[in-house]
Amino acid sequence: MIVRALFWGSLGALAWTHAGYPLAMGVLARLRPRPVRKSSETPSVALVVSAHNEEAVIRRRIENALALDYPEDRLEIVVASDGSTDLTDGIVGEIAAENPRVRLLQCPREGKVAAQHRSVRATTSDVLAFTDANSEWKPDALRALTGNLADPEVGYVCGRLRLERPDGANMEGVYWRYETWVREQESIASSITAGNGAIYAVKREAYVEDDPRFGHDFGFPYLMEQMGQRAVYEPEAVAVEKPAAEPEDEYGRKVRTISRALGHILTGRAFRGPARPLYVAQLVSHRVLRYSTGVLHLGLLLANLTLVARAPFYRLFLVFQLAGLGLAAAGKARLPVPGARLAYYYYVVTKATVAALVSYLRSGTPQTWDKAKGTR
Repeated sequence: MIVRALFWGSLGALAWTHAGYPLAMGVLARLRPRPVRKSSETPSVALVVSAHNEEAVIRRRIENALALDYPEDRLEIVVASDGSTDLTDGIVGEIAAENPRVRLLQCPREGKVAAQHRSVRATTSDVLAFTDANSEWKPDALRALTGNLADPEVGYVCGRLRLERPDGANMEGVYWRYETWVREQESIASSITAGNGAIYAVKREAYVEDDPRFGHDFGFPYLMEQMGQRAVYEPEAVAVEKPAAEPEDEYGRKVRTISRALGHILTGRAFRGPARPLYVAQLVSHRVLRYSTGVLHLGLLLANLTLVARAPFYRLFLVFQLAGLGLAAAGKARLPVPGARLAYYYYVVTKATVAALVSYLRSGTPQTWDKAKGTR
């Protein structure tokens, strides 16, 4: 009885988080949308670029920020250098000497969020926008973000990360098309459950200077809800990044990102404050279960092995599971089998959820970060 419950519970949780929940949010978005009251106003903005040893891309990033279609007297670019030891600070200082809209903020090596906190304290703008050094924004991206913040109910908005020019087996592009669709449905019907560090903005009065071990991507959306604000998604605000060439190149970044997200969940921070029941259900469905994918798959496989002699269905399902692992192995070996690369990418991401849980249980939430390989 217990083994059957493990099998069907794991299978049901996987089916719900990957398919049932996205479809449910899609239906809700159409039946009960919550439109954002946008405006074309241009509030003052401090665009914070987080950087640690980004000499290869920082000049291009600043030039891209300076070229945004936004009033020059309403935009300041702050490069928060998190203890950089390469030429990053020198490059930024050189640009800042020629352009008063650019400022270098040298920070001790305390991590990305700590550098962002220092940037907020050092500025006075109405809106705080954040990006990464390896991202490039489309010219109208900032206007698209700030337009959402005119709505008094919206405290946070994230844009769309578009991964261009993949040059290897990485299927992040496929994942992001799926993930951004789900995010868009959440935004239309309620609030998003996570953003991304490449492109987002928050009203100054809504900014929360939280523990620097806990990142904004997962933390700010639920903090907005706890403050009675919405966190929304703006697909017209586009940031572009180069994806890593191989799934393995992204593995370490995913482990770190998921480990940090688990800190929000396992400490109970994501569920401490008041939030609508719908949003709590969203967090459980999209985040708790999604980050439990590896554990759920292990439970499903072990239960299936135990039940294999009980009924033909369990034998057939075991064949299905083993075939999935075989397809992932074919993807790793770069065999020309349809669906193999996607299966391998799913395997890598699922494995990362288990590694992230082990990492969190061993050492807690990481505070500092490193560059993702192959994205610069």
